[in-house]
Amino acid sequence: QVELIESGGASVQAGGSLKLSCKASRSIACAMGWFRQVPGKEREFVSSISTAGFVEYAEFVKGRFTVSRGNSQRALYLQLSNLSTDDTAVYYCAACGLTDTSATYWGQGTQVIVSS
Repeated sequence: QVELIESGGASVQAGGSLKLSCKASRSIACAMGWFRQVPGKEREFVSSISTAGFVEYAEFVKGRFTVSRGNSQRALYLQLSNLSTDDTAVYYCAACGLTDTSATYWGQGTQVIVSS
C-alpha cells in the first residue's frame, strides 16, 4: 500500500503560478501523475512522468505546467504557470497503473483556486 499526500494548493490570481507537491510513503517504482477534478465533472488527466523521466501532458496544459519527480522516487511535483480560471480544481496525485482516467493509488487532493 502507498500513501500519497499532496500540498501546495492555494488561491491565486489569473496569470499566477503555483507548485504542487506530492510525497509518497515509500519509493514508487512506476509512473506517477497528476489529475484534476471540478465539482460535477469527471476527473481528468493532467500530466504523468515515468521512472525514466518520460513525461506526458494533457492538451490543455499547452506548455504551462511542468511535472517532475524527486530523485528518491518518493516525491512528485507539478509547477503550474500562467494559470487561468479554468484551472480551478482539486488536483490529485496518483501512482502506478495510470490511464487517462484511473490509477492504482491516489492522494486526497489539494485545492487550486484561480480568480480573475
